Amino acid sequence: MNTTGTLSLQHKSNAMSTDKKPDQIVFNEDTQRYDAALKPYATNVGAPAIKVNDNSTWKNRNILKANKQIQSKYLELKAAYDKMMEELEYNNLVYNARYNFEPIIGESYHLYRDKKEQPFLSIIAPSDCNFDFIGSFKLNSEHVWKKVNPDEDGLRTT
Repeated sequence: MNTTGTLSLQHKSNAMSTDKKPDQIVFNEDTQRYDAALKPYATNVGAPAIKVNDNSTWKNRNILKANKQIQSKYLELKAAYDKMMEELEYNNLVYNARYNFEPIIGESYHLYRDKKEQPFLSIIAPSDCNFDFIGSFKLNSEHVWKKVNPDEDGLRTT
């Protein structure tokens, strides 16, 4: 029994030495090949150590820059959206107003409220009447009403 026990220990020792390679040997167990030359990093014992640099300050600095840029773009889009919604409200207000003529593209018209608080569109300038003035508008070529501000030389679009 002693002889068989010694033989089985020797057999196990030989099996382990063939299965386990030394640390400096790069052997891929999956492909059963030596692939040190295929690695993207040095595998030699004398190769320089791989050091992971602390890049947290770089990340923090660039996160702030990226967030600032995204916030700026968001504010631009929000301002454009708000302006577009205001134009939509004015456009709906003028189109839903009462008027008995067909507006001409490029001409300016004035929006007023009557005694019943209903809007109506007129060609009469605010300086020539005493109606409740809402605003002046110009119909553009896309059939969209644009609000205009009167100034000393005439009407200017906003």
